[in-house]
Formats: sequence, structure tokens, C-alpha cells
Amino acid sequence: MSFDELKAFYAGKRIFLTGHTGFKGSWLCVLLRILGAEVYGFSLAPNTEPDMFDLPGVADGIHHTVGDIRDLDALEKAYKNADPYAVLHLAAQPIVRESYKEPVYTYETNVMGTVNILECMRRYPGAVSFLNVTTDKVYENSDIPDHAFREDEKLDGYDPYSNSKSCSELVTHSYKKSFFSDADAPAISTARAGNVIGGGDFAKDRIVPDCVRATIKGEGIMVRNPDSTRPFQHVLEPLYAYLLIVMEQAGHRSLAGYYNIGPKEEDCINTGRLADAFVKHWGEPAAWKNMAEPGAPHEASFLKLDCTKAREAFGWEPVWNVDKAIEKTVEWYKAWNAGENMGKFTEMQIKEFFELE
Repeated sequence: MSFDELKAFYAGKRIFLTGHTGFKGSWLCVLLRILGAEVYGFSLAPNTEPDMFDLPGVADGIHHTVGDIRDLDALEKAYKNADPYAVLHLAAQPIVRESYKEPVYTYETNVMGTVNILECMRRYPGAVSFLNVTTDKVYENSDIPDHAFREDEKLDGYDPYSNSKSCSELVTHSYKKSFFSDADAPAISTARAGNVIGGGDFAKDRIVPDCVRATIKGEGIMVRNPDSTRPFQHVLEPLYAYLLIVMEQAGHRSLAGYYNIGPKEEDCINTGRLADAFVKHWGEPAAWKNMAEPGAPHEASFLKLDCTKAREAFGWEPVWNVDKAIEKTVEWYKAWNAGENMGKFTEMQIKEFFELE
């Protein structure tokens, strides 16, 4: 699928995007803006300092509404005003460790937030395509080595974050069967993406932001779980897949379903190897050490996805391997640290990804 084909579909279309001020949401806003879409975003204000929404000036050129996905009245008002052609639902409490500290908030946001956006679609018909962005952590995971999860396997995330995203999937399945089963109903899918890295993530308790913060301070990087394997991928990989799903199912409802989005098998690496690659691309003074925590909250030690379904349905393939993803991530943070114009730099990386002039 070429960039021109994406642009032909999205240009001029009204796209409603929840969670647009977050890390992935901000990148998606910039990408949709380049594609010529009219973006209507609904989200809490950015919750990190600095943040990916403000640094590249994402608010310029989009309709930006600050609101809580748990507030159905506020969401309904914004949704009705947008009257969207397509909807991408990214709003979430996305941090595993935070979910142990704030389980009620995590479930309210990730489960009822999904109910609320689907309820808006039910009350105000018109959208033709909906995608709920969940996570690779929705599956019941027994840490079986080398097992790549398929979309038909049991959903039962362990921690409150992962489990709430499993619930979000089930909510979507129920609304799809109960309210959106007619031929003229919107096409509805979920996307279960792997661990996403890229410039502009400043969240706590994530490996790349932790690497960046420590290195800029001249401190050693403390890696909690160096042997944990994850399907790391650059943020543009799943965003490209999301846009493909939304576009293709809009014209072919039979393609609506549940899709894993992750890197090739050889690019599923452990956190120690990711830290090694970060150090290689950053250079001095970057260095890391094993800081495994006794008694730390449970996190799966092995996670890999089988993405055959997405490849066969949409012809989707990852563009950058994991080393290139880390290289481009480091380039972004170095540019930010040097005071460059991050709006232009972010757009430049998007054009590199799509091989545009």
C-alpha cells in the first residue's frame, strides 16, 4: 500500500481520534495531517513534561478538545460535533505499573472509555469504520518460550492494565454483535500492537524514556528486566497498520476483525539487547546495568505475536527492523535535546518512513 493510496482515502475526511494527546496519538495526528485528513481529537491534556503533543505543535491544524473519555456527556458532544467518517480509539491508561497503583482508574478508563466511544457511535450513526487500539498484552500468557500469540487465543491479561484491555476487546466484540451487525453498520476491528518505541515518549516506567532520561543526566541506565523479550517496533509501524485497517475495512466489511500488529520474528528481542542498541546509537555517555528488582510487580517475561493475519489481509509488512527503529528513536531524542524544531523533525521521519521526497 503506497502513501499516495492512503492520502487518496484520508484527504478531506473527518477522523475522530481519542487519546490524541498521547505518544501514539500525537504521532498519528501529525501523520493524518500530512495525509490531509480533518482530525478531531478528544483526550486529557498531556500528562508528561515534556510531551509529544506540544513539542511538534500537534494542535496546529486539528480540532483539539480536552476531555475525559470516562465523561460520556462531554465525549458525546465532541463526537456529535465532529460527525466523523472514521473513528480510531486510542485513549487509555497505558502503563502496567501504574495499573497496579490505580486499578480502578485503569478499568474506568480502558473499559468504560471503550463503552462510551462505542455508545457515541450507536447514538449518532454515520461513521463507516472504527478501530479500537488495544495491546499485545491482552492474551493469557503463561510465558511459554518462543510461542507467538494468534488472534484466536484466549484473552485474559494478568495485570490490571492488560486485563482491562482484554475487557475492552470483549466490549468491542459485544457492541459489534449487538448493535453493528447490519450490512450498513460501521466496520469494526481491534488492533493488538506490540511494544512501541519512538521519539517523544516521556512516560514513566518505559525502557526507552528511562534510557533517554538517564543518559541526558549522565547517569547509568537501570534496566529492570533485561531478559524479558518483547515485540519492539517503531511507532510508525502500528500507525501505518491502523490506517490500513480503517481504510480497507471501510470498503470491504469482510476484513473487519482482530489483528496482531508486531515486528518480524527476528526483531523480537529482549530488553537488554534493546538497551545495547540504544547505547550503540547514542554513543557516550550512554551505558546500562542490570537492576532487576526483587518482589517487583508481575510482568510477562516473554511476549511475541504472530502477525500472519494482518499480512495476508492487507499486504502489510514492517518497514524498519528493530535496529533501524532504535536508530530513528535515538535520532529524534538527540534532535530534541539539541533544541531542533521537532515539528519539522517529526514530519521528516514520517517522510523517511514512507520514502517520500
